[in-house]
Amino acid sequence: MTQSASAGSPGASVGAGAGAPAGAGSAVHAPQAPGGLGVAAEPRALLTYLTDLEAWLDARRAELDRLDAAARRSADPSAFTADVVLALTLWQAVRTRTDELVRVWDSGRASIVERERISQLVWGRLGGDPATSLLSLVEAARLCDALAGQLATRLSYDPHAADLATRLRTVAAGIARAEDAARGDDVARVARLRERLGKVRADASRGADVAGPLAELEAEIARTERDLIVAGARRRSLVRDRERAVALRETLAARAPVLAEVAERCRREIAAPPRLAVPDVNRLGEVPSDRDALATYVERLGAVERALDACEEAYTGPLRERAELRFRVKGLLTRAGRNGRAASATVVAGTAEARDALETTPCDLALARHFVDQLEVLVRDLPEGHR
Repeated sequence: MTQSASAGSPGASVGAGAGAPAGAGSAVHAPQAPGGLGVAAEPRALLTYLTDLEAWLDARRAELDRLDAAARRSADPSAFTADVVLALTLWQAVRTRTDELVRVWDSGRASIVERERISQLVWGRLGGDPATSLLSLVEAARLCDALAGQLATRLSYDPHAADLATRLRTVAAGIARAEDAARGDDVARVARLRERLGKVRADASRGADVAGPLAELEAEIARTERDLIVAGARRRSLVRDRERAVALRETLAARAPVLAEVAERCRREIAAPPRLAVPDVNRLGEVPSDRDALATYVERLGAVERALDACEEAYTGPLRERAELRFRVKGLLTRAGRNGRAASATVVAGTAEARDALETTPCDLALARHFVDQLEVLVRDLPEGHR
């Protein structure tokens, strides 16, 4: 059906007990991650998490391989292809990120800065493959669990789902997780699943055959949980993107008055100054909350930032060159003092011309540059026999 993703190498060992029994099956769930974005987790908590994560990766991969093989043997293998590929993609994304975590952990030698980096790797977005780019490591592992459970149920492969009472408890747990993750219109969607579970339980209690409705409900809950995880990741991504846009807008707004002062100084002190307007980010309005509008707004922020950079370079360049020419004159006079040229009438006259050009306001930079270049020629060491 599909080629299995490369298992990868866990890199350095993170602690004892990293293995897991090959037959752990759907009873294995991704471990609870410590810390949070910007929070350096405690070393002991990180060691436990990395150890449990390695065990989960081994057990989950073993089960996915068995599910893949079972799907190949099914009457309609193509019906399972998409979910198997997605589950393996999620597993590989977690595997890759875990290898990076192990490298940063460095067998427990990670400093507080590196532990903050580990938290970023755990809770930040995975990036890369479009199927996982919006998910964090935690969300990708949860979604992989949900897909594995769905596949096991559809293939009637999971031995833990054989008992009706156990299956009903698993369904109830899935609905509870979905209720915790649901927002907006999804609340009503999950509520309908809760009602369907109640009906299945009622039918089962009076002895009716609920195999079909229960299997449909299990599949629907797995899909719902997957959709809610992705929706939650996108919602958090939108919040983070908006926060970054707000921060960038504030930064650009703070730069504008400073740059306006520099531009005014340049116009006052430099002859023929640049004639660029300092952009005003406030004209863009407030940062929107809609994803499409936010994307457009961020593009406009980027244009404002580039315009500010261009203005800064245009207005600071002449002022910087004037300062550099003044420093250059001082260096040339030091050289003239060492080689005995400082008292020369030509050097004295050249110095006066260079200084006069530099100190005149507004300063003609082309003229000042010419006189400084001329002074450099005047202060050169005389040839032997003319000293």
